[in-house]
Amino acid sequence: MLGLAVFILILSLAGGFAPRSLAGRLTEQRMHDITAVSSGLLLASALLVVIPEGFHLAAEASGPAEAFTDEPVVLGAAVLAGFVLMLLLEGFGVGHDVHEEHHDHEAGHGHGHVHHPGSSAVLAAGLSVHALADGLAIGSAAVAGDSAFSALVALAVLLHRVPAAFSLGLFTLHETSDQRRATAGLAAFAAATPVTIMLSYLLLDGASDRLIALILMFSAGTFVYVATVDTLPAIHNPETGRRSVINVLIGAVLFAAIFLVVDTAGLLDHSH
Repeated sequence: MLGLAVFILILSLAGGFAPRSLAGRLTEQRMHDITAVSSGLLLASALLVVIPEGFHLAAEASGPAEAFTDEPVVLGAAVLAGFVLMLLLEGFGVGHDVHEEHHDHEAGHGHGHVHHPGSSAVLAAGLSVHALADGLAIGSAAVAGDSAFSALVALAVLLHRVPAAFSLGLFTLHETSDQRRATAGLAAFAAATPVTIMLSYLLLDGASDRLIALILMFSAGTFVYVATVDTLPAIHNPETGRRSVINVLIGAVLFAAIFLVVDTAGLLDHSH
């Protein structure tokens, strides 16, 4: 688990600092494509892996002789809680719509429908909060299931995290007032998920299956929110809508294929 946390930290830092050398080579449309595909991966991981595993754990916790008639409602409420929390954070300005923030400033055109935060520090704070939820998901997945299960969740988070880190790093290039503060914000974002992975893994070790199930469902709600909100602006745009939908579907189908291969190979062991 420590190795995974370190790997995520290094990859996030690499993604965040990459724009300093690649900013002129990666177009905004290409960033939209990458974000849409990674959002499809994240959405599929929530619906195909995290939520089913949450229900599986809850069923094991209930036992065959005990009937928790409200269990599906409680688990559904946990998913809703994760979604609503992200919605509230976005509403109070702790957003993560960094993917839409980098425009072609030299060409002088952008997108009027996007809300622009005041600085990269605000963006870093919002992304860091979302990164905490990512770390909670991976840590609880590691406690709940085998290595293949946690690896699938980590894969989806990683592939969605890199374009977020890249976009944040790209936005910091326009932060001329305090580059040191902008870099510190980028480092905080990179460290948020690894630190939360380790903390949640240590704190949840030995926790009841029912508690872990609720946390997994909560994490799934945050995944669904982030995956949909990241792509909705591009989907609602008549010029990019069809392309964005196709890219989301590509990501979802790609994750489903990986899941089927892993499951068919017998690598997903549901014993806890």
